Amino acid sequence: MAITSANQLELLQTAEAVAREKMIDPGLVVEAMEESLARAAKSRYGSEMDIRVSIDRKTGKATFTRVRTVVADEELENYQSELTVEQARQYLENPAVGDTFSEEVPPVEMGRIAAQSAKQVILQKVREAERDRQYEEFKDRNGTIINGLVKREEYGNVIVDVGSGEAILRRNEKIGRESYRPNDRIRCYIKDVRREPRGPQIFLSRTAPEFMAELFKMEVPEIYDGIIEIKAVARDPGSRAKIAVVSYDGSIDPVGACVGMRGSRVQAVVNELQGEKIDIIPWNEDQPTFLVNALQPAEVSKVVLDEEAGKIEVVVPDEQLSLAIGRRGQNVRLASQLTNLDIDIMTEEEESARRQKEFEARTGLFMETLDLDEFFAQLLVSEGFTNLEEVAYVEVDELLVIDGVDDSTAEELQARARDYLEAQAKAALDTARELGAEDSLIDFEGLTPQMVEALAKDGVKTLDDFATCADWELAGGWTTVNGERVKDDGLLEPFDMSLEEAQKLVMTARIMLGWVDPAELETGAEDLEAEAEEDAEA
Repeated sequence: MAITSANQLELLQTAEAVAREKMIDPGLVVEAMEESLARAAKSRYGSEMDIRVSIDRKTGKATFTRVRTVVADEELENYQSELTVEQARQYLENPAVGDTFSEEVPPVEMGRIAAQSAKQVILQKVREAERDRQYEEFKDRNGTIINGLVKREEYGNVIVDVGSGEAILRRNEKIGRESYRPNDRIRCYIKDVRREPRGPQIFLSRTAPEFMAELFKMEVPEIYDGIIEIKAVARDPGSRAKIAVVSYDGSIDPVGACVGMRGSRVQAVVNELQGEKIDIIPWNEDQPTFLVNALQPAEVSKVVLDEEAGKIEVVVPDEQLSLAIGRRGQNVRLASQLTNLDIDIMTEEEESARRQKEFEARTGLFMETLDLDEFFAQLLVSEGFTNLEEVAYVEVDELLVIDGVDDSTAEELQARARDYLEAQAKAALDTARELGAEDSLIDFEGLTPQMVEALAKDGVKTLDDFATCADWELAGGWTTVNGERVKDDGLLEPFDMSLEEAQKLVMTARIMLGWVDPAELETGAEDLEAEAEEDAEA
């Protein structure tokens, strides 16, 4: 069949019908038709020719054109689609390399094979356009809730019809042992949208903490309006959850607003989540206070926060221990996720026993090193002295507040402490030198003899060795492995070396060795400050 013999308007009508059915731009379908016709023409005139087809968007008339490009003489390779400047003079005035010459050619007869090939090209183009449209539609809805109909279930995964495409709810994203039948209505959170060769993949979730947050946003107008903000969510899907909220309007109670009249608002969320119990907690900038709220309904007696390690110790009354921990550790686990802290829970009895053990250890230290009797050593510990350095170098006035301590006694205590520390330092230096520590490391300001000894025992014996160390290797730190925080012990961590101190010492060593230019460091710091200011203004 020749194109010219066909009803030319039929092409446009077909394109519009396909575009309407697939909900894509009709222009994309027409472009696919042009490409398919061009491919059929090449099979007739020769694959080396550059044949292009243009379909008039109003009349549907298809125009076949042969295009040739002007190239330099030495670059001429394809005589069917290229011509030299000299050859082009008979078609163009003043031709130059890069110019094109077009001439119309007769339409082709569409044989069965050519027609089938054209159909495949059109279908492929339409399919690609449909996939692009789906991806563009759903990528902007990532992070929102969507309603759909269950189509089928495959190996525990639920395939959901979301209107103009399909999405998948994996079995590990379902709440508990949820099961669905075809045509059941389902509400899910769009967790991820990916562009893949087989088409856009839309992944849904009903266990994500964000799903609960979005449900509350739908039920609580104050959250939608920004008067109340959800600061954190922790879930044990299908069982229990904790959600922290804060109000930016002093006249509105965030917890009460989320609960609603007679619990209507929170109950709507609970029903959607298959009866999942929800604790609504007031958020607080003060982490210990926030943690006390997060451990509700348990009562907390005392909180000790270690900000550097990201850990927190919580002391509860003996009868509150099981309530604070919760069934299978659920309550403390959710509180830990909510606050992003590692929580150690102990009873008042356990905390008292630990403090007593620390008291006895410090008392024994002072008795042994300062040659004191037990009563006097206990007095020092009771006044807050924890190590020999504090006794040796503290102001004398702080020792005089202890009952029975006068000027001469205070001086004697400090003299004994200093003598002991000096003896320890000498022994540490002797050991470090025996291990091969060089003077460049021993004389480096900021390292004590005991630190040098610890470094030498680990093979760090020169300033060059020290300069290659990472800050966390010296000060220690925390890493997350399989979702759990794991402690990394540092070489100088027993000496209370902080990460900032370690960074400063290592950088100083690198500057001394000439590895780093201080001027470049200052320039880099200024650039970082400028970027921070720009971000703040933005």
